[in-house]
Amino acid sequence: MKKIVLMAIGFLAIFTTHAQNYPHRSNVLWVTEPDHQDWLYELGDEAKVAISLYEFGIPVDDLEISYAVGPEMLLADTEGTVKLKNGKAEVSLGTANEPGFRDCWFKAELNGQTYKHHVKVGFEPDKLEPYTQFPDDFVSFWEDAKAKAAECPMVVEKEFVPEYSSNKVDCYLVKIQAYEEGQQVYGYLTIPKKEGKFPVVFAPPGAGIKPMDPMKHVFYAESGVIRFDMEIHGIRPTLDRETYKEISRSFGNGENSYLVNGLDNRDNYYMKKVYMSCVRALDFLTTLPEWDGKNLIAQGGSQGGALALITTGLDERVTACSANHPALSDMAGYLGNRAGGYPHLNRFNDMLTPEKVNTLQYFDVVNFAKLIDVPVFMTWGYNDNTCPPTTSYVVYNSLNTEKDSYITPINEHWVSEKTRRVILDWIKSNVK
Repeated sequence: MKKIVLMAIGFLAIFTTHAQNYPHRSNVLWVTEPDHQDWLYELGDEAKVAISLYEFGIPVDDLEISYAVGPEMLLADTEGTVKLKNGKAEVSLGTANEPGFRDCWFKAELNGQTYKHHVKVGFEPDKLEPYTQFPDDFVSFWEDAKAKAAECPMVVEKEFVPEYSSNKVDCYLVKIQAYEEGQQVYGYLTIPKKEGKFPVVFAPPGAGIKPMDPMKHVFYAESGVIRFDMEIHGIRPTLDRETYKEISRSFGNGENSYLVNGLDNRDNYYMKKVYMSCVRALDFLTTLPEWDGKNLIAQGGSQGGALALITTGLDERVTACSANHPALSDMAGYLGNRAGGYPHLNRFNDMLTPEKVNTLQYFDVVNFAKLIDVPVFMTWGYNDNTCPPTTSYVVYNSLNTEKDSYITPINEHWVSEKTRRVILDWIKSNVK
């Protein structure tokens, strides 16, 4: 079953890396309304968007707006200007002859400041198929990798964390040896403080090298679900923020990113260790005396959504999966002249070489999605430029299992607190 939810239609005024549709304490607000309620069109249809711009809640009149329209994440093919009349205007986004999304960027100069904004609409995205190929030896490659990683002894250190615990939840900092001896990953384990056996949620992290906050999802344990929030780099999460920033500057960004480390060879790629560490986390979680022995759910967003789906495809112990706007999805899609997945390797010189594309096939979410045979819940927004909706649709369309979607078109790369609760409700509804 497919659920489509339209949230508010208002849009951001100042676009940044961490954009918000309703900018905090801004005097200016864009409102854009596609002429199809669900923001979706058939191939060949013309898409139109009505625009309004407000200052102090008052419509701005007789102001020229410039715009640029083009395929999602690619160069614009149409540019122009339009003038607000009675506070409103309309722009055509054109049409598409192939499934995908078109993006329209707006810019306005008001009282000496520049305000930007964008909106995407889709054209039959339910027909999108992956560009990424499925290697003949995909399954055997990962079976061999799991067998080798399993030879590493599991050594666990578990430390009670009083500052994250309460009368409802016990929190522990856990260190697990994974992949090879001497290598480890960390995580915060939150357990309901009451008698009983509980489902377990495995929650891998979003991209980057940054501190962890187990309180963000403490409501899981408060509602009777064990949760393990994991980091993937072997960096103790109690380090201060400035130290994390220094580490991130060293190997967390751009061409120095861990996401491109060793990409020329599938056996040397950094993410191989990460994927196997996720399996090792399940080894630990299934030993917990508080686990109900049946329900093991993978859940995450962005890179975490990717790792949740990947771990589900790798390990039959996972009984359900929830993923928000997954990264690492159809990453070579740019070679098909359409949006590809985070980390958008086309941005780096010579990154999508044949050798790297070959490696990516073994690590791309779309190929793990094809192996999943348990219920999957996905949520994503259309205005996301970090993990574009094209790639979320490609993953969702690749799933051949019981699946459900919760689509929030206005969203960029974030989910609301309401959506977080919807995810937990779905997880609890799939507990056996």
